[in-house]
Amino acid sequence: MCGIIGYVGEREAKPLLLQGLQRLEYRGYDSAGIALREDEGLDYVRAVGNLQNLVEAVGPNGSKSRQGLGHTRWATHGGVTERNCHPLVGCDASKLAIVLNGIVENYRELKEQLEAEGHTFTSETDAEVVVHLLEREYDGDLTAALERVFPQLEGHFSIVAIHHDHPNLLAGVRHQTPLVVGVGEGEMFIASSVAAFLSETRRAYFPVDGEIIEITPAGARFIVGGAEVEREPEEIQWDQEVAEKGGFETFMLKEIYEQPEAVAETIGDRVRGHNLILEALAMTELEVQNLRRVVIVACGTAYHAAVVGRYVIEEWARVPVEPDIASEWIYRNPVLSKDTLVIGISQSGETRDTVNAVKLARELGARTLAITNQMGTQITREAEATMYTRCGLEVGVAASKTFTAQAALLCLIALKLAQIRKTLPPDEIDFILDRLHELPEKIQTFLDDVDAGRHRIEEIAQRFYEKPFFLYLGRHIGLPVALEGALKLKEISYIPTDAYSAGEMKHGPIALLEEGTPVVVVATNIHVYDKIVSNIQETRARGAHVIAIATEGNEDIQHHADDVIFVPRTPAFLQAVLAVIPLQLLAYRIARLRGLNVDQPRNLAKTVTVE
Repeated sequence: MCGIIGYVGEREAKPLLLQGLQRLEYRGYDSAGIALREDEGLDYVRAVGNLQNLVEAVGPNGSKSRQGLGHTRWATHGGVTERNCHPLVGCDASKLAIVLNGIVENYRELKEQLEAEGHTFTSETDAEVVVHLLEREYDGDLTAALERVFPQLEGHFSIVAIHHDHPNLLAGVRHQTPLVVGVGEGEMFIASSVAAFLSETRRAYFPVDGEIIEITPAGARFIVGGAEVEREPEEIQWDQEVAEKGGFETFMLKEIYEQPEAVAETIGDRVRGHNLILEALAMTELEVQNLRRVVIVACGTAYHAAVVGRYVIEEWARVPVEPDIASEWIYRNPVLSKDTLVIGISQSGETRDTVNAVKLARELGARTLAITNQMGTQITREAEATMYTRCGLEVGVAASKTFTAQAALLCLIALKLAQIRKTLPPDEIDFILDRLHELPEKIQTFLDDVDAGRHRIEEIAQRFYEKPFFLYLGRHIGLPVALEGALKLKEISYIPTDAYSAGEMKHGPIALLEEGTPVVVVATNIHVYDKIVSNIQETRARGAHVIAIATEGNEDIQHHADDVIFVPRTPAFLQAVLAVIPLQLLAYRIARLRGLNVDQPRNLAKTVTVE
């Protein structure tokens, strides 16, 4: 989820590119770079760290270039180093460069082909294959070359290319990631968000997937299937702050709606056909076969993802799993051995308790694996191996897209362990992988249905936002969903909320119920569904109002719950990724109805770096 900007026109490109990158820095800030077309060739400046490092590196160099590209990076492939910064160049660096946002899933196969043809790669990124493909296909027409390259790529990406032999021209394409074109007077912009150029123009084109885009100072051309199509620019009504939020009213809502992309990119090139590629697991097959125990340490939302991990790893890989709260685990004098794998989950990679837990596990001789969203962080230095979620920057303090991405990644890890340990038949692994690939589309379908008013989330929020207490219940894979849903409500609405295993309700929590108490129950289709229905009946007998999260097509649940929100059908162990979405939105709407700042809840911070 990087930031892209390109410019062609009558003004100096450098200050406009830097200004655009400042507006896009929320999309990624581990490195940045620009490429300018100068008379003698393309000129590049790249810098690791936040954008200010690039500004200082560029300096007052007096460039008069009127054409260029800029990029601010959120690393997914390759470390945070200058050689992995964009713009990326081909074998002739003076001629051709690209910037890319997203993931090229088939880059391994493409890279092998290109290296066999004599191309030399200088970065560790997946994106570099694009510039080498363009070199191979280029015959004097940059736009036509990009047309030929696009069908060769698999994944989710937006690309913009510049070639020294084409003054005043940039070419681009998008596939399932954003790319917009800004229309000025004698100048044009192309960027991953209107925020990049909103201070310069409010007229923009919004290309669709697969359109090849060519911009010159005179305007834009849009090409589909070799034929040019006509488009009319739209007038943008957003202010700058809303533009940075992608048109959403808050960063949290934007990030809830980014979950299809975050999950898709996290799965990304790790699944090729039915082949699971998880080199970053960094364990031999013998070590995986000899595993006797998995411990997952985390805090807050990441801990709830760890509970998801317990269910999927135990079910599929048949290894005992202990999810633990990191701040408690490190003081328990834990019992570990070399056949124990300790997984530490931290969105920021700097959560002090989790970092300390991973460090302790390694000292005690266990294998260690970090799951984080940010490269180069402390947890990556303490663990033997690291696997990254690919969510881009999460600004909202209350986690949303990082939870679903963590859950999806834990499913991949569970399947890889099962594959090596031969605890699932190959056809069942293939079936689950296919369903995993469908998750982003199913999340998007649910969100589209919310926008179309086909779910009652707003109505439910309106009826209950003034209630003084909520109870959340779930069983099996629904339990971590209930825990996470309750945490979201507590974090952003400040309503006292409890979450329990539904089977535990009669052992105490049922005393909290009275007439009209809202009880949110995760009742998706799992093997303990009948038990959940019994728990629902117990709550309704005490006068509680049951709001159920259920699987699409389940007619039975409507006889037991007062309100039902249906999520798309998927296998039981993948349901956590879908069932949490309505709970995020319910908490969000309740908090907004209470007039609260959901992006910055009181007393909370995005990264907890103290014990």
